[in-house]
Amino acid sequence: MDLFDVIKIPVLQTERLILRSYQESDLNAYYEMMADPDITRYLVPGHPMSPREAWRSIAGMAGHWVLRGHGQWALEEKESGEFVGRCGIIEPEGWPAKEIGWVLHPKAWGKGYATEAAEAALGFAFKTMRLEKVISLIQPGNDGSVAVAKRIGETLEERITIYDKEADVYSITAKEYFSR
Repeated sequence: MDLFDVIKIPVLQTERLILRSYQESDLNAYYEMMADPDITRYLVPGHPMSPREAWRSIAGMAGHWVLRGHGQWALEEKESGEFVGRCGIIEPEGWPAKEIGWVLHPKAWGKGYATEAAEAALGFAFKTMRLEKVISLIQPGNDGSVAVAKRIGETLEERITIYDKEADVYSITAKEYFSR
């Protein structure tokens, strides 16, 4: 059974991606992504995940929809049908605000998928959820994510410490989004 049948996670489509609920078949590619130290060094907890930790992470991503009514989608490449990452709106316990976040599998790097998915998530945040503002928390040194944040119209607001890690807060308001 697909999770979409249980909690009705909306499906979004872009030119090249489908933003959808997680499926059991995503787990191996999700684990590959989350076991990569070049990816996980910029995420909480900051180290590569074991298969068990990856399973708990993907389950948490799916469960976020149940607890908060929004979350991150699995990213499926339309052309291949492959899982290529995650993107969406999260607000874990203790987070300063609703965050647009993205993580891409290395096989999907350099294709503009993070920007494409983040734009779709922003549209959902402002048009469907009617949020006033969203943020992206980006650790210093994560230049790729800074570039995505800037491409989607976010600007640097401040540096904070969250979960014992420094993060730069990039943000965009609904007014800024609609005036682009």
